[in-house]
Amino acid sequence: MSLSDKKPKAVVLVSGGLDSATVLAIAKELGFDLYALSIDYGQRHHFELEASRKVCQAMGVKQHQIFKLDLRQFGGSALTDDIDVPKDRSDNELTNGIPITYVPARNTIFLSLALGWSEVIGAFDLFIGVNAVDYSGYPDCRPEFIKEFAELARLGTKAGVERTGRFVIHSPLISLSKADIIRRGLALGVDYSLTTSCYDPDSLGRPCGHCDSCQLRQRGFIEAGMNDPLHYQT
Repeated sequence: MSLSDKKPKAVVLVSGGLDSATVLAIAKELGFDLYALSIDYGQRHHFELEASRKVCQAMGVKQHQIFKLDLRQFGGSALTDDIDVPKDRSDNELTNGIPITYVPARNTIFLSLALGWSEVIGAFDLFIGVNAVDYSGYPDCRPEFIKEFAELARLGTKAGVERTGRFVIHSPLISLSKADIIRRGLALGVDYSLTTSCYDPDSLGRPCGHCDSCQLRQRGFIEAGMNDPLHYQT
């Protein structure tokens, strides 16, 4: 048996963004064999799927699955519907209420897909890059959500019912600021030029610099004392 075969497996949700790239690097540092899952859900920022491929290749993942699930059939979000993406929101707006960029039940759906794949390949560790500090108010980025999903995994899987394994939902970024996430990633060798964070990029994939995600990313790099390697539209 090779050394690689002895390594535990982890399924990592990889969007192509800054946070998920950092989580992938953390899982790699912890010694897991990396199985990356990206979701093509009809998002208007589809450039992130190409970014996910580049990030996974750079990180040496063992297998990268891109699962197609068109949430545009439901809509209800500026990311999946014909709704304008909010721009240049104030700090007060960023920290109050749930914005229209929230995709209904997205992390519940994504983690469920990751859980299903985990059962198939015999992985009991799932990684997700949710963050409850520098985020846009999404309810499925909170510690309470992660805790309850772990209980769901215990109750709703064959491995959980037969007690042949315990699923662990890792959210290593959940209490970090964006600046701390960037520092952690750089220390692990993450190439953030491969990532994208924008909700409303142009036809060339260049970030707008004005949506919530761009604002949080740019502020994170400034607070970390680093330069963002992306080229913005303005």
